Amino acid sequence: MAVSGVRAVGWILSAAVLLPLAGVTPPHASAQPAASGDLAQQDMMAKLGLQRMKPGPSGDVNAPNSANYDETIAGPQSELPDPLRTAAGKPVATAEAWWRTRRPEILAAFEREVYGRVPDTAPRIDWRVDSTDREFVAMKPVIARRMIGHADNSAAPQIAVDIRMTVVVPANAKGPVPLLIMFGRDDFPAPSQPSRAEFERIDAGLKKLLVTQDPALGPVFDAHPAFMLHTQPAFTPPQRDAKGNFPRPEQIIAAGWGYAMLDTDTIQPDNSAGLSRGVIGLASRGQPRQPDQWGTLRAWAWGASRAFDVLSRDTAIDPRRIGIEGVSRYGKAALVAMAFDQRFATGLIGSSGKGGTTLLRRNFGEDVTSLTSASITGWPAISLGTEPRRARMCGPRRSCRSTRTS
Repeated sequence: MAVSGVRAVGWILSAAVLLPLAGVTPPHASAQPAASGDLAQQDMMAKLGLQRMKPGPSGDVNAPNSANYDETIAGPQSELPDPLRTAAGKPVATAEAWWRTRRPEILAAFEREVYGRVPDTAPRIDWRVDSTDREFVAMKPVIARRMIGHADNSAAPQIAVDIRMTVVVPANAKGPVPLLIMFGRDDFPAPSQPSRAEFERIDAGLKKLLVTQDPALGPVFDAHPAFMLHTQPAFTPPQRDAKGNFPRPEQIIAAGWGYAMLDTDTIQPDNSAGLSRGVIGLASRGQPRQPDQWGTLRAWAWGASRAFDVLSRDTAIDPRRIGIEGVSRYGKAALVAMAFDQRFATGLIGSSGKGGTTLLRRNFGEDVTSLTSASITGWPAISLGTEPRRARMCGPRRSCRSTRTS
């Protein structure tokens, strides 16, 4: 690359659209033409005056540039920056110095070099309850609500953004409950079912409709009076996985918590072409990003904060005990949310990998150059050696982080 230095690397990575590192694809992300990643990268490279990008190490162990997994030569390859020393070189000796000086410095660096800034044109989100269902999770009664957060698109009517979230809380709680925000589909956990009599009415109505369309079906149904087109499903008890664990929602409800499933794809699509849509596209009025503007991870984190806004006003939820959880790419987004929003009480971060909590100043698995491929999504990128500082941005709140070694 023609540009050198840590600062330049930060700008280059922030400009690029990044690889789906841990292989988790959001459930209903839109498929896009293969060329869209190339076009997005070429546009940003032109803005930065770059002619080419170095490819990352290969996952093929037989390739000449295969990734290193030998700990004896992994590094770190350069000294890690001291998070407790200011940009002016002064030690951070007090809590006041951390909050007033060092923490704002690090956040500003992450905005400038890594995740991008949230523009002043980020839309207002107005939430409404779309539907409410009384269900059972972990054999306990719950109230499940699907909520829609409509983004004000008066400045760009051609771009519609409606954030989807399903909130589930225990029905018989004695007071406000703690709640965990999780990224994923906003499906209802266990939709309530019609009664047996209601299923019989549904069956009779379907048969009547079919006979109206095809009278020859009448004798068929008469010959098989016990046959039902749609029967009441049998009760299915909670199922454990191969390790003997119940699904996360059931464990959360059983512990007396609530949870919210926040659909990231409705905040910002996880593909290069999606940068002209979602909240990023809406904020930029459909125009290409500038190098210092937010990417997908920052947009998802911003969306989690907007979810916090409405959840903190819910009398069934304790606003002092709202946490956030994420695995893989969602683990990265959860870290970003905690770092930039002090309201989150706790975080549960799993397998965030490269671009998460693992060090980039090591020659182990993927490296910085792995984050600059053209066949990538609109994530922001990571500067060299910044991971320890990002983790510290989540303090002094409790957080649990499990990390992939690659």
